[in-house]
Amino acid sequence: MTTAEPIRIVRGPGGEVEVTGPVDAFAADVLRRAGFMFLPQLRGCWVRLPFDLGTAWESEHASWAAEMLTAARYPVHLDPDLSVPRSSHGSPSVPNHRPATTAQSPPAGRRTRN
Repeated sequence: MTTAEPIRIVRGPGGEVEVTGPVDAFAADVLRRAGFMFLPQLRGCWVRLPFDLGTAWESEHASWAAEMLTAARYPVHLDPDLSVPRSSHGSPSVPNHRPATTAQSPPAGRRTRN
């Protein structure tokens, strides 16, 4: 029996939190939702969290990504220094977005025919 190579979420040599290993389209969506960026390079993509947002923020987002990937049955390795106890976090804070627009009724001057 062979085991799949895990998706590794680690702190790189420069202090950045990065992802290595096999990342398919679904795993990429999960990582983007957790705040990871995909930066093109000569030999593929560098997947990492933004710099300088603090170790607590990085750990929270890395742990959340690892939990979601594990829930989706991906083999995941999370560096122990990035692990946040489950009871101390839910889903990470999301960036502020404008609310989605909803369907509106037609303008008052326009009437629909039955």
